[in-house]
Amino acid sequence: MNNIVQITGGVTAPQGFLASGLACGLKKSGKPDLALVYSDPVATGAAVFTTNKVKAAPVLVSREHLSQQNKRAVIINSANANACVGPRGMADTLTIARALADLLQTTPDELFLASTGVIGVPLPVPPILAALPTLKENLSAGGGTDAARAIMTTDTFPKEYAVAYQHDGREIRIGGMAKGSGMIQPNMATMLAVLTTDAPVPQAVLQQTIRAVVDRTFNRITVDGDTSTNDSVFLLANGAAGGPPVTGGPALAAFTAALEEVCRHLAWMIVQDGEGATKFITVRVTGARTEQEAETAARAVANSPLVKTAFYGEDANWGRILAAVGYSGIDFAPEKTRIRLGELLVYDGAGLAFDEAAAKRILQEKAITTEINLNQGEAAATIWTCDLSQEYVRINGSYRS
Repeated sequence: MNNIVQITGGVTAPQGFLASGLACGLKKSGKPDLALVYSDPVATGAAVFTTNKVKAAPVLVSREHLSQQNKRAVIINSANANACVGPRGMADTLTIARALADLLQTTPDELFLASTGVIGVPLPVPPILAALPTLKENLSAGGGTDAARAIMTTDTFPKEYAVAYQHDGREIRIGGMAKGSGMIQPNMATMLAVLTTDAPVPQAVLQQTIRAVVDRTFNRITVDGDTSTNDSVFLLANGAAGGPPVTGGPALAAFTAALEEVCRHLAWMIVQDGEGATKFITVRVTGARTEQEAETAARAVANSPLVKTAFYGEDANWGRILAAVGYSGIDFAPEKTRIRLGELLVYDGAGLAFDEAAAKRILQEKAITTEINLNQGEAAATIWTCDLSQEYVRINGSYRS
């Protein structure tokens, strides 16, 4: 659609965006832990944040900054969530915002800020402040991967994606980076994403669009059913591609489709990198009366520890899938329901005698789809998840230490 093609460059693929990432000493490992994404010219900004009642200080500050439509930069630190540390958290976030604003010759409210890492430990501010000048000096159009690495926590690889498309004779680019591996069930996980575009999009349209796209992408993934205190998705649009403002009609439809492509691929990467994950699982519910009921059922299946461990063990235990739909809270008729593992029908109103060897071959694949057809309507929804392994327990059993 709209001649969307994948390109390289990640968050700095669009015109006018620079990025950098470095190690300032927050991580004991010495790995990169501070990232900056900067726009020249000034951009409009939009964002979606966690719905968790417990919100980290940078979430609260960035949410306040959302009222200022102009944005220059996003700064993110890893290794420390700056959450649940009392008034100090807000003071530390504002200190960083003021220092960076002075350095970039802008105002604090033209910045978005985010943190990710351990909850309940005060953020070490001095090393961040000391690193800001170098972080600015290192800004470059090739710095996207450095920034993507600097926001990682338990991630095993940096998550970047970018596309380009043509509209009215102009090439428009959208790029992004994300982090997330565990504590993932965005409800807008620990997940952060920064998205950039050189399309000219007014702030009100940008905000409406990112919220709708997040609902169809980042809000359709789950690793472990946990929603973080720090989840944030930021989108900057600087208009460097030129042309009239994107406000509606075919221009907005093309932009939305391309933005959704970037967000969907970043969301898939988060699931594929789920802590200890060995399988990428697509749970699709069809034949529902409403999309909401389909999503509710699919999410129950995707979040079930018993379903996820069965996929890890490559066990065709369809009963766990049906049971999860049963407790999801939707009204449905089990005797009319069908369940498939890949193309293999394993349940049709009752258990079927199916080829166990064929089921095993399907479950040995790295990517698996299960479809639950409720046969009571035309609505459908998809949730993407992963299996649950012993490695997940090992990682999260020693996260603080």
